[in-house]
Amino acid sequence: MVTLAFYAFAICVIAGGLFTVISRNPVHSVLWLILAFLSSAGLFVLLGAEFVAMLLIIVYVGAVAVLFLFVVMMLDVDFAELKAEMAKYIPLALLIGVVILMQLTLALGVWDYSNDALAVRANVTPDPEVVHNTAALGLLIYDKYFLLFQLAGLILLVAMVGAILLTLRHRADVKRQDVLAQMYRDPAKAMELKDVKSGQGL
Repeated sequence: MVTLAFYAFAICVIAGGLFTVISRNPVHSVLWLILAFLSSAGLFVLLGAEFVAMLLIIVYVGAVAVLFLFVVMMLDVDFAELKAEMAKYIPLALLIGVVILMQLTLALGVWDYSNDALAVRANVTPDPEVVHNTAALGLLIYDKYFLLFQLAGLILLVAMVGAILLTLRHRADVKRQDVLAQMYRDPAKAMELKDVKSGQGL
């Protein structure tokens, strides 16, 4: 049963990744991407990494893929024009793809398991029968590599602030709220009483 589930998830991951690239409709591409994420989560569950599988579903499917879907559906992008512009770069893209495949073939052709690989991995992670993998991951991140984890979060924060500052544009034709002007306004000048007679409008 485990072997059957592995092949089912693996085929779904490959098919989802392939159709994400070749689908003509961008909405369909995002949906195929979600299928690839869910299938990858299933593979992580088979490996015993339930925490990573849940992160993949919550973060990538629940946030990133849904954000992609909203952006694709809300933006009025002429994809036919984009594809027409991309068509002239197909020969160059094929050449780069062939070069990358040749490099991967050369790298994988000489790749082999190290005799000490299992021992090194066993030293990093504790015995699963003693400590659960989620608890072991928490101990690694928040104990041994706590400083690196916080530095990574700080780098992401700086990148987010930088992206906001680079894309922020103050336009003069947009009416904005001035909180200080509202707080310091003089009620005597801000209000005007009108004596409206009966039967007449302003």
